[in-house]
Amino acid sequence: MQGNEVQQQRLPKLKRKQREEIAGYLLAGPMLLGLFIFTVIPTLISLVLSFTEWSFIADLQKMKFVGLSNFKQLFDDQVFLTSMRNNLILLLVVPVQLIVSLVLAVVIERYVYGKGLFKVMFFMPYISSMVAVAIVFQLLFHPSYGPVNETLRSLGIANPPKWLADLHYALPSVMIILIWVGIGFCMVVYMAALNAIPKDLYESADIDGAGIWTRFRRITLPLVTPTTFFLLVTGLISSFKSFDVIKVLTEGGPSYSTSVVTYYLYTTAFENLKTGYASSIAWMLFGCVLLITLIQLYGQKKWVHY
Repeated sequence: MQGNEVQQQRLPKLKRKQREEIAGYLLAGPMLLGLFIFTVIPTLISLVLSFTEWSFIADLQKMKFVGLSNFKQLFDDQVFLTSMRNNLILLLVVPVQLIVSLVLAVVIERYVYGKGLFKVMFFMPYISSMVAVAIVFQLLFHPSYGPVNETLRSLGIANPPKWLADLHYALPSVMIILIWVGIGFCMVVYMAALNAIPKDLYESADIDGAGIWTRFRRITLPLVTPTTFFLLVTGLISSFKSFDVIKVLTEGGPSYSTSVVTYYLYTTAFENLKTGYASSIAWMLFGCVLLITLIQLYGQKKWVHY
């Protein structure tokens, strides 16, 4: 009799658990369906297309299987290699963003009044349209009438750089824009991390006579390493996805000096109509991002303190 009573008590709990699971699946269902239709299926299709020679405007009957030829061709494609090199150079944007944003976060959080206003000011570029930002910097970097070169001429520099039109300065100009745009987001995240650090640690350090640099190096820097790791991973992935600023400002020029993998993928797929080859570029990009992420996941065990 007691066993039957226990079973009867368990049945409502099981039914309630099943109802909760069904409700959870119903709530997550639309998102999972969209993820499957717009991400999983296209990803698998692009994997198949990467082994073919085909254009999306042609019939499926004209699709030709070429095996690994597309991937082998990538290593002989000078434009792709240049784009990949530029992407690797753009990775330098991320550590610069982190260093500058951390310093700004510490200064504003500890020593500046009206920190809310500064948060808004620095965060505005991040939420602004990248197209609008690119157009503004296009005017600022104008070689003849731009404020940047006008300022340099007023300082005595007779022949200032042509910036976006210069083979050697175009990519650094793009990097300056990306750093300026991303600092606000990193700074706000760092300020949230700084607020989570117990105040007792700083008070104890003051009692022991620790200076500003010692407190920063021994307390602040170690305790924000989880945030640094998060921003590092997301920042490196975002740098590989840089497209809109390149499209608006330089279109990969001059002489492919600002071409990145995503822009070359776009031109290959939608201008040159080489869908199969573009798919191999996409998967090569995926492999690079995955490799860098795995290296970071392995390395974070040695420097991230939770």
